[in-house]
Amino acid sequence: MQHSHTRRSFLGMGIGTLGAWASLRPARGRATGQGAGTGAEAMAARAVAFLKGRQEENGGWSTERSPGITGLVVTALLRSGVTPFDPTVERGLSYVEGIVGNDGMQAGGPHANYLTAIGIMALDEAKKKGAGDRYDAVIRGGQAALKGLQWDEGEGKTPADPFYGGAGYGGHSRPDLSNTSFMIEALRQTGLPEDDPALQKALLFVSRTQNLDSEFNDQPWADAVDDGGFIYTPANGGESQAGEAPGGGLRSYASMTYAGLKSMVYAGLTMDDPRVKAAHEFIRNNYSLDENPGLGQQGLFYYYQTFAKALAALGRPTLTDAGGTEHDWRADLVAALAERQGKLGEWVNPADRWMEGDPNLVTGYGLLALASARPSG
Repeated sequence: MQHSHTRRSFLGMGIGTLGAWASLRPARGRATGQGAGTGAEAMAARAVAFLKGRQEENGGWSTERSPGITGLVVTALLRSGVTPFDPTVERGLSYVEGIVGNDGMQAGGPHANYLTAIGIMALDEAKKKGAGDRYDAVIRGGQAALKGLQWDEGEGKTPADPFYGGAGYGGHSRPDLSNTSFMIEALRQTGLPEDDPALQKALLFVSRTQNLDSEFNDQPWADAVDDGGFIYTPANGGESQAGEAPGGGLRSYASMTYAGLKSMVYAGLTMDDPRVKAAHEFIRNNYSLDENPGLGQQGLFYYYQTFAKALAALGRPTLTDAGGTEHDWRADLVAALAERQGKLGEWVNPADRWMEGDPNLVTGYGLLALASARPSG
């Protein structure tokens, strides 16, 4: 497995200098430097108020749909300026801690990887915002649990197997890029270095989800599309949520491409690496905040938060599309979210796939996207 140049830490970029971000709301479709207005900070405040008013008596949000939504919402609130000592957040953290377990090893069943990854990110965010070492044992246990759930030698897999290095929801479900990207993000955010064996195993899996004819992807469909984008999983012959490409192979789509890109950066790759270059080229060719390219309106808000995390991790304030237009991606994202925010401060996706009809989940995604769009400093 090829190792890459290291890069400075990008984690914790969610809260930075607000400055121009606080008043950012440009006109849509304008190039860098042409848009101005008001709204980003106020937009986040409305979303925070909406979520605070939706908390259940048990401390969670939408717990009947998925207990993982609470961890995501708590992280979003913490990254939006709410302290870990706020009563709403305290109740949410207690709910999350109960799901993950006091040693980080309790979450089980078919969604164990997802629940653990989301949970320890929320607890770690609380630690970073002043909660001290209260959750350290849970976080360490959660890291060990995630490593134990990863498909590797413990499950009888070798590096030659397309399952190798990946993570599924849990419960021996086949691995996929979305769950693997949550695992990678959780392990990095909670302190594992980019060269940790678990992250380098995961990088092998992530590389096999890329439509790239290269030494890094040995899957038989890798050269059929070869556009640098990513699919959902290479397991069991490969699968894309966007279906098959017209000329054969598996169709790339943007939300998984940004998930793949951020995972590669988190695992230590830089723009010098051909995989990152190819992903960046796909993004240039498919830059849009009007849709999740390849899936239209489906998964739009998952796309927004992954888009923001990936480009923040890449460390570039602008992106030039294939037509030569330079975009301030932060301004474009803020404008897209402003257009879609409801009167109560909520976001919800009328294309209700992957639970994006749930305003608690989607408002959490919106806040996470805004947090990653804040300039670092």
